[in-house]
Amino acid sequence: MKLHNISLALLLGFGMLTSCSDKLDVENPNQQSADLFGKTAEELEESVIAAYNHLRMEGSFARVGYMIDVCRGDECWNSSQQWYLPFDDYNVPVTMDIPEWPWREYFYTINVCNFILSRTDAEGVNMTEAMKYIKGQAHFIRGLAYYNLAGYYQNPPLITTYDANAKLNDLYAGNSTYDEVFDLVEKDFSTAMTLLPSRDLGDQWAQGRATSGAAAGFYARALMMRHKYSEALAVLKDILNTSDGGNKKYGTYRLMENYGDNFREGSAYENNAESLFEIQFLDYGSQGTEEEWTPVNTTPNATQGSAIESNFGPGDYGGWADISASNWLYDLFKAEKTIEDKLDPRLYWTIGTYEDDWDDFEYGNKCYTTKLVATDYIVTNNNNGGLPVAKHTNLRTGLYSKIVVGLRDGINLRLMRYSDVLLRAAECENEVNGPTQQAIDWINAVRERANLEDLELADFAGNADKLFEQIANVERPKEFGCEWGRGFDLIRWGFFYDQGRLQQMKEHGTFLRTTDKALVKNSVSYADKGSDSRIKSSFDTYSPGHEFLPIVQSLTSVNPNLKGNSANYSTDNSSYFTGKGWKVHPVVDLK
Repeated sequence: MKLHNISLALLLGFGMLTSCSDKLDVENPNQQSADLFGKTAEELEESVIAAYNHLRMEGSFARVGYMIDVCRGDECWNSSQQWYLPFDDYNVPVTMDIPEWPWREYFYTINVCNFILSRTDAEGVNMTEAMKYIKGQAHFIRGLAYYNLAGYYQNPPLITTYDANAKLNDLYAGNSTYDEVFDLVEKDFSTAMTLLPSRDLGDQWAQGRATSGAAAGFYARALMMRHKYSEALAVLKDILNTSDGGNKKYGTYRLMENYGDNFREGSAYENNAESLFEIQFLDYGSQGTEEEWTPVNTTPNATQGSAIESNFGPGDYGGWADISASNWLYDLFKAEKTIEDKLDPRLYWTIGTYEDDWDDFEYGNKCYTTKLVATDYIVTNNNNGGLPVAKHTNLRTGLYSKIVVGLRDGINLRLMRYSDVLLRAAECENEVNGPTQQAIDWINAVRERANLEDLELADFAGNADKLFEQIANVERPKEFGCEWGRGFDLIRWGFFYDQGRLQQMKEHGTFLRTTDKALVKNSVSYADKGSDSRIKSSFDTYSPGHEFLPIVQSLTSVNPNLKGNSANYSTDNSSYFTGKGWKVHPVVDLK
């Protein structure tokens, strides 16, 4: 009996020990590992949100990652003459730290997307609708990240599996070629097109999430980067068909009646029917209080805004005064009046100048809450002048009197609009079939919103170079001036590989550094540069290969497999361009 009791006690003791051991093995739900997390659609949805969040960081679209390409364009210049100056001058040194920030942000993004895809790929053909949408968003966001990496750095490494991040050799990946990266970009966007719903599904799909229409639009953009115009035209036509009662394949889009609705904040304007995809920022008055300039936005009190307004904003109104519109862009707007002999309304929302036409237009002649009069000459930078950029700021709306600098701009960045689909379709049509009435009609749809006179096919018949000039250096700058994307266009058009085009960019990028506010709106001639030290052109310091950013030393020094690109070695990329059989359209005088 005593032995029996001891045995029973030992048995109970072992049982208790086993039970305690089992309890100790229970996983802490607040410390989940990658092996355990992401087994359900609900958990993966958290990863999708994290991927979107990485698009709102300083190195992606909240500041530097957006402004670098604005600087690369010929319709903007760096009026602070610091900070973004090497990007504007196309001479970024390999020792500079800022060029690493987009690299950092987009590889964070890619890592999250690769994790999501490692979970959804196992689903195969039996994916639930929720998993299908999650996978489609991961492909779209990864495609967008690599689109930017290739457009900025030319030949970044391809890391396409999550497991690679657990293997030291794969972490230190070598460069992939430009073509290899764009092969993946095209594949990601085309896959997303098949997995995602259209914006017509409503709810969150009409409020900022990537859709099949967004994927189709960026797929066409990616195709055009390598001159696949026929393929891109077919995709663009499918998007256009959705706007006129067609097949509704990618959702219903249309031009907003008011051009300014694309650059205001608030639910009445953002994620509107013209927007294929935009980066979401919290509106003024609803933001948190803590700014996070780090690559991980972790605090629940984060402002969740961008710093775009701070970069554009005039110094007198609290802005950093970094970027100004070029006088070439201003002159372009002024050169063509509307049918009613008024200024192009897009000028109002693009450049913050006083104009007689604005007295009774929209918010009137306003700079923040200040009412401008004819003698007011608002400049961007108090030391170097410059025409203030109004886009993606509240310069015109009078929402506040002073800019609160930092990550406070609540205006969503529209990365692709329906007007871009129309003008890209016209460009592709011109490349494939030459000037046609269809190409003219697509261009005129955009011009009609601005109340401009229609173009006539007879003025371009048989001259594809002339119609290209009209699209590239009239229609696109006036519609998209001072927005992200022009730098990508200059590369894909091959403007750096033709002396005539390079000279044209120098002329477009010419500006006058002056504190004389009365001169800020005057035309500036490149020919006068030698006789006036205040005159400069952003493209004078370009040297071959520097259309891309260098892969900076802080990256190559820690990764023995990573090499520099054409910007590191000043290698001319014209042989790649011409070797593909691609054509640089010659400069055509449209006057």
